[in-house]
Amino acid sequence: MWTNIVLVAVGGAVGSALRYLTAVWIGPQETFPWGTWTANVLGCFLIGFFTARWPENAEYRYLLVTGFCGGYTTFSTFALEAQGLWDRQIPLGALLYVLASVVAGWLAVWAGRMAG
Repeated sequence: MWTNIVLVAVGGAVGSALRYLTAVWIGPQETFPWGTWTANVLGCFLIGFFTARWPENAEYRYLLVTGFCGGYTTFSTFALEAQGLWDRQIPLGALLYVLASVVAGWLAVWAGRMAG
């Protein structure tokens, strides 16, 4: 178990640092959050690549999927889960998950800001 925790921590640290560097590289985001958008889309590509390339390797999943992609962007996990529903032929569930997550997340940000 400790090995898994270390793999997640190392991957997460690298992913978080690269997330920051992505935003720095993209530059100011006054009109559209291009840094976040870039990280989300790239993270989605990477989580798809990693899970296809090493579908059964638990160590790579902890390091790259949970750790790196989780540190880089949790949006990639969200997209992978939505794709999983679609792959299991639950298209309505996939659509509802996407819509409910986006709307609930947006409302939660609003509520948190109001509470703060």
